[in-house]
Amino acid sequence: MNQTSETLDMVNAVGGPEPLIFERSVPGRRGFQLPDSGLTQREIDQFIPAEFRRATPPRLPEVSELDVVRHFTRLSQLNFSVDTNFYPLGSCTMKYNPKLNDRIALWSKFALVHPAQPDDTAQGMLRLLFELEQLLCQITGMAAFTLQPAAGAQGEFTGLKIIRAYHARKGRTPSTILIPDSAHGTNPASATLSGFRVKKLASGPDGLIDLRELERQLSDDVAALMLTNPNTLGLFEKDIRGITSLLHEHDALVYLDGANTNALLGIVKPGDMGVDLIQLNLHKTFSTPHGGGGPGAGPVGVTKELEQFLPVPRVRQTSSGFRWDDNVAHTVGRVHGFYGNVGVLVRAYVYIRTLGREGLKRTGEMALLNANYLKARLSDTFPVPFGEHCMHEFVASLKPLKAHGVNAWDVAKRLLDEGFYAPTVYFPLVVEEAFMIEPTETESKETLDAFADALIRIAEEAKLTPDRIKRAPQNLPVDRVDDVKAAREPNLRWHP
Repeated sequence: MNQTSETLDMVNAVGGPEPLIFERSVPGRRGFQLPDSGLTQREIDQFIPAEFRRATPPRLPEVSELDVVRHFTRLSQLNFSVDTNFYPLGSCTMKYNPKLNDRIALWSKFALVHPAQPDDTAQGMLRLLFELEQLLCQITGMAAFTLQPAAGAQGEFTGLKIIRAYHARKGRTPSTILIPDSAHGTNPASATLSGFRVKKLASGPDGLIDLRELERQLSDDVAALMLTNPNTLGLFEKDIRGITSLLHEHDALVYLDGANTNALLGIVKPGDMGVDLIQLNLHKTFSTPHGGGGPGAGPVGVTKELEQFLPVPRVRQTSSGFRWDDNVAHTVGRVHGFYGNVGVLVRAYVYIRTLGREGLKRTGEMALLNANYLKARLSDTFPVPFGEHCMHEFVASLKPLKAHGVNAWDVAKRLLDEGFYAPTVYFPLVVEEAFMIEPTETESKETLDAFADALIRIAEEAKLTPDRIKRAPQNLPVDRVDDVKAAREPNLRWHP
């Protein structure tokens, strides 16, 4: 990955390559000027010990404000985003989110609240957090929530800490986490990081958990099952109550990865399924601009029995108002410096309050309708191996195109030329040449038809001119990069 403007084929507004911000740097140029601090060197020494100070200033680009604005605006115009393109990224719910929620989250009364200020001066924010927890409990059927985890994966990590604490409280040390092959890919990583041994649970021929296989795998060493429902094939586990009952018979817990909650809103509550813990990805289901690595939020909901293990602090309502409370009997401790990504939590609160009970149910219904409509339009072109009907997403197989020398990766690249972001490819592994499509509830029928038409055209093109697809994308600022080299030999530093 050579970071020079000559090899970065990014075209700016006047037709030339867009240089790096460092290449725009001119010594002495400034975008702003800070007033004199009034501190002498001696006073600075008192604040920051010498071992924590740089010997020389950091090499930062020296540019004007106008240079910065134009540079990053041009880069943003080169990117795919949910504001500019359809983003059917299976398993990640990349839906459009209302700008109103962003405006409210940026309101100074929320944005300028400091996490360390006294409780009496932050009653509005504390009330919002308290009410959001209650709303999430109502939506999921869980007894209590913590909003502290800052992402879905940290929510998984928090849930696994609670699972360990639950068993330790009973004097048990089970070491195994069962994870279906149709679960989200972060689950095995989170379980391993938490010190558990992962055991894969093979799906049945219908793409769902095989109860007989589950029963065979169960033992006293199983701490929990990490389940994704609907799973990554877009299928609802129809035997979910039987699954949770089997786990509970062995005093094992059921953790539900809630990243696919978009499909359940207002339709079914995880608590009614017998689930013990769930993490919600608020940045997927409840309104946050998603992508670019954040921001995120992964609140964890638990049953009444597990509430005693939730992280601290918790928000409590008292006769005198709302207060932080560190008094939780067997807490797993803090999992975040403060209380989650509050800007994300504000957006989620506004989203839920705006839609209400009926609006959330309509969201879930439309997510299902859009996915099944696309599945029906594409099934004759790309077979869908599992499920007569799907939930919020489905996984098509592009295996038939291999006869023409074209694979799922090629089709994904060709879609970019058509103006659509590519769906998730090659996951889950149980489908050959997997193409995982999630349209979300926010897309119109016209957009779905345009996407389906593009895929059908590409399938025909694969038969007639496969070489063109193999060379895609051809109409973007960056063509196909060497992904293997970029992954194995990343060059992330600027070298003048």
